[in-house]
Amino acid sequence: MWDFSVARALGLMFKTLPFVMLRVAVYFGVAVAYVLATGTGAGIGWGVGGFGDEGFRASTTLWGGVIGFGLTAAVMYLLREYILYIVKAGHIAVLIKLLDGERMPEGRSQITYAREEVTKRFAQASVLFGVDQLVKGVLRAITGLVRGIVSILPIPGAQQLVSVVQAFLRIAVGFIDEVILAYAIRTKSNNAWASAQTALVLYAQNYKPMLKNAAWLALIVYGLSFVVFLVMLAPAALAVYLIPGAWSAGGVIFALLFAWAVKAALLEPFAITCMMDVYFRTIEGQVPDPAWEAKLENLSRKFRTLKEKAATYQPPRATDAETATA
Repeated sequence: MWDFSVARALGLMFKTLPFVMLRVAVYFGVAVAYVLATGTGAGIGWGVGGFGDEGFRASTTLWGGVIGFGLTAAVMYLLREYILYIVKAGHIAVLIKLLDGERMPEGRSQITYAREEVTKRFAQASVLFGVDQLVKGVLRAITGLVRGIVSILPIPGAQQLVSVVQAFLRIAVGFIDEVILAYAIRTKSNNAWASAQTALVLYAQNYKPMLKNAAWLALIVYGLSFVVFLVMLAPAALAVYLIPGAWSAGGVIFALLFAWAVKAALLEPFAITCMMDVYFRTIEGQVPDPAWEAKLENLSRKFRTLKEKAATYQPPRATDAETATA
């Protein structure tokens, strides 16, 4: 079936409760911000619509809501690097410590410890974000290779099977990229580009167990997210009712937002904990296979870029690192 322990993952999640609560605050705060900004925009549009007839008011209310939603989306796009740096990578740093059976340092909170660890491995948020984007590109190339293998198999209905596999693999990438970032933290690397390169080769040479477990986690996470979406339809409909000139699609959108918040705050860290457990146990004692490294280099331009950055990277001086953590 799968190779991870649900009980162990939940236990580790409970031990990182400060970070879980931080994730809840951040992602539910984002969902609430979307609702409030959309409602405020719709309210302003409704007020402006008072200068015209009912059709004009309906149009301005709709556009006000759309503009409010769009402005929030733009702000979140600008903040994505810092959410990855402070929330996601920080949580990973603490999870790795506990996953290896080590105790947290005395006298420091989990969030303080995580900030220091992430800063040591990724001097700036832009470095972590750059590594993450290249990693995602390489993972997509690996999953494309798997799709290609499936498509040439002499199986009836292979094209339909490829479509299903493609959907699962696209979802699975979202659980694996942070595991690749975790490798840098666990190995205490001072060259994030080089550690990501090594981690990707180790992942590629073990892609079968990794994708199998990622597929199971995709079923679990998105299945639970759908249940949350159904539960949130009623309160979301109430929120839409309170918005002037309520629009029918709003309830579905808000329910999706809150389902996304639950997924990002609670279900994703559970899935990543499971994947880290499987990954680090699978690669234990292994070294990168040069054949797989060559294959990735031929397959993915982003892997070549990652390799070039690893070769030219200069770690920050001690004084720079101290300034970054100050």
